[in-house]
Amino acid sequence: MDKYVMQRRTKKFAVDVWYLCSKLPHSREFNGYVNQIIRSSSSVGANYRAAVRAKSTADFVNKLKIVEEEADEAQYFLELIMEVQKDQILSGEIERLRKEADEIVAIIVSSIKSVKLK
Repeated sequence: MDKYVMQRRTKKFAVDVWYLCSKLPHSREFNGYVNQIIRSSSSVGANYRAAVRAKSTADFVNKLKIVEEEADEAQYFLELIMEVQKDQILSGEIERLRKEADEIVAIIVSSIKSVKLK
């Protein structure tokens, strides 16, 4: 996948998660999850940008591994929010974002494997 497409996609993921979080209830419990998912979802795009600017192949792979971890963490918090929130309207949006996180993880894992084979 083109690096610019992936940069836009990871940024959109972070923005979409932010908008989702703005619709969630404000409570001590939700705020803990919201803080974590905003951090991890925005880290996906930030670390992907850093990977694109990597100084070596090893640096590139290491930065992609961070992207993988952060996308997986975002997916985990989306799953938690899905289980505890009661708003059926948000359920579709949460599931769409969970699938997007899953696709990002799959793309990054595939990229890591491809680079390692070269």
